[in-house]
Amino acid sequence: MTFDLATLRHFSQCLMSMTSASREVNPERLLRDALHSLRLIVPFRAAWWGQCSAGLANLPPRNWMHGHINLSASFAQEWNHLAERDEFARDSMRQLDTVVRMSGHDDPWPEVSAFSRLHDLYHVMALTTELSGNGFLFFVSLYRSETSPAFSDNESALFAEFVAHLQHHWRGRVREFLQHTTVPSPDGFGLADAYGDLFYLDKRLGVAIHKAYPNWVGSRLPPELVPALRQIPSAISVAGRGLTLQPCGELVVLSLDGVSGRDVLTPRERSVAMLYSRGHSYKEIARLLTLSPATVRTYLRNAYLQLGVRNKIELGVALQMPATQR
Repeated sequence: MTFDLATLRHFSQCLMSMTSASREVNPERLLRDALHSLRLIVPFRAAWWGQCSAGLANLPPRNWMHGHINLSASFAQEWNHLAERDEFARDSMRQLDTVVRMSGHDDPWPEVSAFSRLHDLYHVMALTTELSGNGFLFFVSLYRSETSPAFSDNESALFAEFVAHLQHHWRGRVREFLQHTTVPSPDGFGLADAYGDLFYLDKRLGVAIHKAYPNWVGSRLPPELVPALRQIPSAISVAGRGLTLQPCGELVVLSLDGVSGRDVLTPRERSVAMLYSRGHSYKEIARLLTLSPATVRTYLRNAYLQLGVRNKIELGVALQMPATQR
């Protein structure tokens, strides 16, 4: 396996631009820009990437978070309906850290073949890796049309190295965003934009949301949760668990509270307390949470009593402190 000097230079530039972007852009933009850069040395017609699972409890294989280039907006949702029968995807999930390739639309399952033809997925190359501590898998898939050549061994080798660097930088960028949370010992994390599109999700949060909304198909938060993204910082209840939403630049960090029972505030009390500790007035909080000022005062009084604090500074400290330390 050999590479010409021009290819190596392009690949080196691709990795360097990825490193630079990992310090400046959000996780989704990092993935998208990096794949556009790879396209110069490993041409492809379409791409799909994100987080998936091979199967959890009563759930079949499915996509939980994704991004794409030149694919329809419904692509992930369509795939989730036939994921159990997509043998190529299952092979990729079984052969972690290994590039898997295939050509052709022929599949024993007619619906899988129809899906492949509909989206022009004649040549495919994919790599799936494990996300340590997350519970889900990370994947990148590239596609070419029938009129294009199949992916070569050289392209496969470049792709494998590229995805290794991509996942490393993406995880690092995600960690930087998650460090902004003030929830003590959270039990699960997610990152979303103001419209509910997910940029990161871990298994515990994904399973909790699915428990509350069984028809949820992933990739975007259930519509019932989206309004809360525009009232941050706030706290809501999901499947009997507290879910705290906090701003981080242009994104929102979602933090699933632990199950230890340490939290003494209701989600509404916590939302009011968080906003007040950050400088919002009673009237502003009432407007943001669609409450009356009197109700805001009641929630805030309860929060002071439950947390044993006397002023706004102590309130802010208490909200960041595990109950065992109060």
